[in-house]
Amino acid sequence: MIRDVSGYDDYVQLRGRIVHMEVIGENRGKRLVATLKDETGTIDLVWFQGWQWMQKSVQLNSGYVVYGKVSTFNGAIQIAHPEMDPLAEVSATGKQFLEPVYYTTEKLKARGLTAKAIGKLTKNLLEQLSPQEIRENIPADIVQQYRLMPRSLAHYKIHWPLSEEESHQAQRRLKFEELFIAQIRICRLKIRRQKLSHGYIFGAVGEHFNDFYNNHLPFDLTGAQKRVLKEIRQDTMHGRQMNRLLQGDVGSGKTMVALLTALLAIDNGFQACLMAPTEILSQQHFKGISELLAPMPLNVALLTGSVKGKARKQVLQGAKEGSIQLLVGTHALLEKEVEFQNLGMAIIDEQHRFGVAQRARLWEKNNIPPHVLVMTATPIPRTLAMTVYGDLDVSVIDEMPPGRKPITTVHRTEFQRPQVMDFIKEEVKKGRQAYIVYPLIEDSEKLDYENLMKGYEEVKAFFPEPQYYISMVHGRQPADQRETNMQRFVSGDTNIMVATTVIEVGVNVPNASVMVIESTERFGLSQLHQLRGRVGRGAEQSFCVLMTGNKVSKDSKERINVMVQTNNGFIISEKDMELRGPGDIEGTRQSGVLDFKLADILADKPILDAARNSAEKLLQHDVDLVLPENQGLRDFLAAQRSKTVWSKIS
Repeated sequence: MIRDVSGYDDYVQLRGRIVHMEVIGENRGKRLVATLKDETGTIDLVWFQGWQWMQKSVQLNSGYVVYGKVSTFNGAIQIAHPEMDPLAEVSATGKQFLEPVYYTTEKLKARGLTAKAIGKLTKNLLEQLSPQEIRENIPADIVQQYRLMPRSLAHYKIHWPLSEEESHQAQRRLKFEELFIAQIRICRLKIRRQKLSHGYIFGAVGEHFNDFYNNHLPFDLTGAQKRVLKEIRQDTMHGRQMNRLLQGDVGSGKTMVALLTALLAIDNGFQACLMAPTEILSQQHFKGISELLAPMPLNVALLTGSVKGKARKQVLQGAKEGSIQLLVGTHALLEKEVEFQNLGMAIIDEQHRFGVAQRARLWEKNNIPPHVLVMTATPIPRTLAMTVYGDLDVSVIDEMPPGRKPITTVHRTEFQRPQVMDFIKEEVKKGRQAYIVYPLIEDSEKLDYENLMKGYEEVKAFFPEPQYYISMVHGRQPADQRETNMQRFVSGDTNIMVATTVIEVGVNVPNASVMVIESTERFGLSQLHQLRGRVGRGAEQSFCVLMTGNKVSKDSKERINVMVQTNNGFIISEKDMELRGPGDIEGTRQSGVLDFKLADILADKPILDAARNSAEKLLQHDVDLVLPENQGLRDFLAAQRSKTVWSKIS
């Protein structure tokens, strides 16, 4: 219906009567404008080229089926250069009212390859194919259970449906097929890994684990932490390599789970290592773990790029001889010179900061690959985890430790900057510290640096020395200077840290109670959530201030509202995926994994759930697809493996 057409539509098809036609403009600016009317309203059809021919062809007061791309001119909706079929001709031939959309270019159109011409070619090709040539690849019982259109019919009807219902059913069938095939592949990988991958057996919960748990644990574990430890315990006692992804919001207690997992390995005669992406985060892990394990006879060591000379030799020797039971470090752990006597557990923090090849180098540190626990504080939406990380075992810590107060988040504009600075002064008077973070986008590094320096000068004007001391941290600083400035803030020597997003991961300052994020509109939701997680790590109430200009876009306003309304990282990640699309989410492991032709894992979540359930149920009984009813699926997967992937050829 014409009343349903909006400027947000792409291509539309309409039925109506031409009630008015006139030529507008002069000389080369002439154009033909026709008004199409149905029972709900009118819309203008415009021709800038070939309008003389269209003026002779289009009959006033006649009915037409019109198809074209929607555009706006002076606030009015119109369709330029639509394709038109007389309504009487369409009805007489029994031709469908729904026209398929085929994208073309001006160059192709000039050679006769219009959308309509491509449609005719497609129809001719499909009509030459028999159902046997488009073989069924989904077992008959699943096709019947979900009342799916036969595959050969779906391929025809998605182009040439006789009704909207036929179009919907064809799309539903082909979407299910895409998601089902993807889930079959992912689930088979997982089942085969579980069956075939050998791993060290951690048969006992021993002396060190029990001593720490009963006598030195600083707080009671949450139910979620206990559940995850039980899952890890189950993984490591059956002789299969653990490959588990641990998701947990900032401050949910992942590090404590990691420490108890390391103790489990140590109790079974193995060493453990914990790798973090930055030097300061590695130092914080080392400091925190060393303090927790101080009453126990365990040797914990740190290995980063800064550990040199005699100290480095001692660490390397201790790891090789086995006298160091837990080694914490950065990428330095990956170097060939780092050898372990018996590495049984590799824990990787903020796993998305490391490449797959880097992580694989840790697995080569023993004859049989050690168990692997990868952790992330960036919650992954369930639908994305199911699709992208379906071959991994996934654990979630969805509870926060008791005593943590939710961070109060507010939105403030440039007009309110003086009040924000006054608020920071009040917090500093109480002995607290504050972050002020500026965006960093590589494409405009120079401009961002200038903005940071300008902001730093403004902050200094509000907070003059010696009453206040400020640290500044950014990517252009030499590494040693950056680490020094961070350490000054960590130790409390400075009140305020002015920084770029280099502090997104890796700074743990429980005394910091204020996070001010400048130019909030330039950040994605997940990054805003990560930055906010730098505060709220102590017992005091913490605050996050989202600063923007006085005018913000609709999308930015939506992101800001989500941040103000919730601290739940999983809700935020779902909204982030909804706004940005799954292909743009950080942490997607390989390009092409979400390149479905039709399916959308957000909009088609019920189909995804059904496809996942069907795939799991089928593979429980026939993982190698040897049963006769699964032959079509087996043949299809084999053909896909040998197919040339043209999209990967540059």
